[in-house]
Amino acid sequence: MISITPSHIIQYLYCPRFIYFEHVLTIPQYEEKHYKVMRGRDLHDERLERNKHYLRRRIGAVGRYDDQYLTNELLRGRVDEVLQLEDGSMAPLDYKFAEYKEQVFSTYRTQLYCYAWLIEDNFKCPVHRGFLVYTRSQNKLITVEIKTEDKKAVQSAAREIGRIIAENRFPKATPYKRKCLSCTYRNICIR
Repeated sequence: MISITPSHIIQYLYCPRFIYFEHVLTIPQYEEKHYKVMRGRDLHDERLERNKHYLRRRIGAVGRYDDQYLTNELLRGRVDEVLQLEDGSMAPLDYKFAEYKEQVFSTYRTQLYCYAWLIEDNFKCPVHRGFLVYTRSQNKLITVEIKTEDKKAVQSAAREIGRIIAENRFPKATPYKRKCLSCTYRNICIR
């Protein structure tokens, strides 16, 4: 069985060929060389350790599960915090080693949509919103609405990723050719 992560879905939405190169041909993109990626991973560990007993009352949290590794039939991921909210719903909270610049990147939204799907499957509670903490902006807390169609979109992407990997299928490239300029696979991809 193929197990997909939120990173796979983010890569697929950037360009479906990422999945083919990295997970069918197993050509790594060497992301561990990037400072922000590594610093972000370290920060997650530090933040989880420091905040083990902190409850986010400000957003209506009545309970919290730290560092949750969740899976379902297609997806797996580690959620920094799963919050139980006063209204009976749950919400993912994710720390970002980033500055908030008046917008939430689509990659961050996609990650929260994936976590919402995992939380609903594992905790059997609805998820209507998620939270981001921008650590380089004095821990600014941002609320992101999560709709049913957002969760369905990541579920559809996960199924398509599974097909690409299982069938060793070379997918169409992104229609947005500007993305190719910064792609780690641009030198081997047929445009």
